[in-house]
Amino acid sequence: MAATGNVEETQLQEMGEEAGMEREMDSDEEDCMGVENSDDEEDDSSEDDKENEAEIQRLEEQLSINAFDYNCHVDLIKLLRQEGELPPLRKARQKMSELFPLTEEIWLDWLKDEIRLTEEEPNRQKVYELFETALKDYICPEIWLEYAQYSIGGMGLPGGMEKARSIFERALTAVGLHMTKGATVWEAYREFENVILATVQPSPGSVPTREQQELLNAQLERIHTLFRRQLAIPLMDMEGTYAEYEEWSDQGVSDTVSQKYKRALQQMEKSKPYEETLMAAEPPKLAEYQTYIDYEQKEGDPARIQIIFERALAENCLVPDMWAKYTKYLDRQLKIKDLVLSSHDRAVRNCPWTMGLWKNYLLALERHGADHQTISDVFEKALNAGFIQATDYVNIWEAYLDYLRRRVDFSKGESTLTLESSRELEELRAAFTRSLDYMKQDVEERFSESGDPSCTIMQVWAKIEALHCKNIQKARELWDSIMTKGNAKFANMWLEYYNLERSYGDALHCRKALHRAVQCTSDYPEHVCEVLLTFERVEGSLEDWDAAVQKTETRLNRVNEQRAKVAEKEAHLVRQEEEKTEQRQRAKADQKNQKKGQKGSRPGEKRKAEDEDNEDEWGEELEQPPKRHRGEGNQGSFRGGGAEEFMETESGLFGRRAPPCRRQEPPGAKRGQQMAPATVRKTQEENPEQRKDDCSVFISNLAFSMEDPEKRLKELFESCGPVQSVRPVYAAKGFRGYCYVQFEGKTFVPEALKMDRREVDGRPMFVSPCVDKNKNPDFKVFKYNTNLEKHKIFISGLPFSCTKEQLEELCKDQGTIKDIRLVTNRSGKPKGLAYVEFVDEAQASQAVLKLDGTVLQEHTLSVAISNPPRRNAADKPDFSRPMGAMMPRAMVYGSRGKGRTQLSLIPRSLHRQTGSESKAENGTAPKPTGGASEDAGFEAQAKPMSNSDFAKMLLRK
Repeated sequence: MAATGNVEETQLQEMGEEAGMEREMDSDEEDCMGVENSDDEEDDSSEDDKENEAEIQRLEEQLSINAFDYNCHVDLIKLLRQEGELPPLRKARQKMSELFPLTEEIWLDWLKDEIRLTEEEPNRQKVYELFETALKDYICPEIWLEYAQYSIGGMGLPGGMEKARSIFERALTAVGLHMTKGATVWEAYREFENVILATVQPSPGSVPTREQQELLNAQLERIHTLFRRQLAIPLMDMEGTYAEYEEWSDQGVSDTVSQKYKRALQQMEKSKPYEETLMAAEPPKLAEYQTYIDYEQKEGDPARIQIIFERALAENCLVPDMWAKYTKYLDRQLKIKDLVLSSHDRAVRNCPWTMGLWKNYLLALERHGADHQTISDVFEKALNAGFIQATDYVNIWEAYLDYLRRRVDFSKGESTLTLESSRELEELRAAFTRSLDYMKQDVEERFSESGDPSCTIMQVWAKIEALHCKNIQKARELWDSIMTKGNAKFANMWLEYYNLERSYGDALHCRKALHRAVQCTSDYPEHVCEVLLTFERVEGSLEDWDAAVQKTETRLNRVNEQRAKVAEKEAHLVRQEEEKTEQRQRAKADQKNQKKGQKGSRPGEKRKAEDEDNEDEWGEELEQPPKRHRGEGNQGSFRGGGAEEFMETESGLFGRRAPPCRRQEPPGAKRGQQMAPATVRKTQEENPEQRKDDCSVFISNLAFSMEDPEKRLKELFESCGPVQSVRPVYAAKGFRGYCYVQFEGKTFVPEALKMDRREVDGRPMFVSPCVDKNKNPDFKVFKYNTNLEKHKIFISGLPFSCTKEQLEELCKDQGTIKDIRLVTNRSGKPKGLAYVEFVDEAQASQAVLKLDGTVLQEHTLSVAISNPPRRNAADKPDFSRPMGAMMPRAMVYGSRGKGRTQLSLIPRSLHRQTGSESKAENGTAPKPTGGASEDAGFEAQAKPMSNSDFAKMLLRK
């Protein structure tokens, strides 16, 4: 037996030496290749070296200013690795590892460098320690596999085989359940055991001794066991493992193994759709991972739940919500001390800016009996983590003070406290004092606010002093300090103090507190007065009652006088604003009348108001052709591929409602000539009674050059539901860029609205509800919020070439991104603006701090919390006016860039009056004041009418 063991050790030692020689040869080859490459590029190397040295110096200076610049650490490590300088490279990696968990790629590069440079036996222990450090950051199958393979090289050393086996077993425990990558570790372990099996096989023709046969049988049993263990676990491509076992085993596969294999195969088939979804999804895959986690939690296997959480965190290590869910599961379900505490530690290292993770870490440490010094050290790290809100510091202090309070044994009262409990009580009081100083100095200096306006920390301290320590005098001093910090005007603060005195004080101090409350409260004085009177009914004498009544009446009279003055002042301001508004409207109406008078109509000519009864259902009649810029000929200003459209996507003008619908002459028909019947295609030919607004959507901003829009849009919207009809709107020269899509039921409309702003032919397609604005004038079509959005940031100064993917790459390190919206004009061209929505306010605030002033493609970005301006009524489009009149004057330009004449080409007999003129009912509008010159100018522009046109005009009078 001893001889056999010596032979085995000798063979394993030879294997280790061969593996070392192979690594040395590989290293020599790489060195030779590096020399050849350096010889080929000798001319450029000197310049590159100078640039790299300058960049390294710049990065080191930047890190000396801000040691928490993650990207700066990564860039420095890459440059130092290119330079091949081991000592500074190792130092840079160690510094980064102390501050942040390193990614799998950084760890693998570091480990491979150290393995190549430390081939001597005394240094193997350092590499082992480095591997152990790497495994603490994330559970990565690749790192475990590299660790196991490295341990194989040390099998020739004493205990090398046992160490390699222990590392393989730990790897199986950690990542053996990984559905897609776990099989690699199992196969490497089996290959390792097969190599050992080859060393104990007897030479051909020899008869093995009893000891050799026992050793051989034991090794065969190890391999059998590995096969059985692997086949009982659901892994991808496990059918191949089963076939390999059938081929390898001389005895075949037992029924027990087959049954376990079939159960695992069924479980793998259930999980396979989730794995395929993950493989097909784009990063960060949060939704896909969450669905997978929910499935595993329903299945209830703790080990599988843990591995899917670890896989999700390896790809989304900077998502605090994922860490919070994982640690919460470990705290409530597994409750394994080492696993729970290590996970909490990894969570705060990955997301140190998240106060909730630090708070949960402190609770977990206390829950698992960590010593006081460890909890205090973690708390100090939390204070230096750099939270982004002042309230975060209040919350972390509250968590630590709660822990210190629970350490004190108040069961026997303060007077009978033991020496240890007395020491702990003094530490609690010192911590309260320190927290107040910290809020006043550090937090207020950084955030310009204390973060604790209600003084919750002092309130808790006062309750502890009154309840546990029976020190009501200290509690009163604390409440006096609370009231001097601007809280004396709030009724709820006085009532809190009154309740404290009611529970632990006396009637005299209760009365004093209520009298002071009546005098100082400004938000709810009636309530405080009622509490005082109720107190005197129960506790007071007649003199106390009279004093309370007199005091409350005096106070309430004064309050009513102040409120009356404030109301009168507000009413005066409202009247002034109304007068200013009326003056502006009057001046605007006068200006409009003056301009209309200058357009030139004959003296005495009357223009009738448009008959409202002639209006029909939406989309039935065609709209007036668009006005053309002077000098542009037939190239309309709204034709696809024509002049740039100046309307913003966010403006809400055009495309967000059905166009004006009134009976009129077919578009394109000119005076003095008849239009061929085939020139204009009708929008809708079926019975108007069959049209249903609630089952329809309005589509706009489509390209005029779209071929067969009816067929194209039907194919596009069939994914939302069965389409009953598509009604595109045509003019004399073709498609007008908008249409109506009617579904067979109203339930399909919400799905269609989700296609709003989808790009079609290079333009954003607008999809909005089909609502008659005449019947619903208050219907709002602007779908974005116009108030302060604390969870969303507004970015300006972006290059026009910036894409959503680039913006997501820029912002993903700051938190979980829910949506990105690039602002474009109607033609789909970017405006250099964007909105990025995060899951909560904390991440948005972090993004503002980190990204404001960032340079992207030589553009300096401005980042702020989203606070869009309110959309006033004056900014909204007047839907009672023709389409041409909706264009703001500042946005309409002639051929030379100047404002073109605002003459309407719509016949005056059909022109809809606006403003004050629109109020005429069946009568005539006010006569324009224009002279003969304007009339002549208008007649020169109008086309001559035929006799039939004159007849039609007269019949309408």
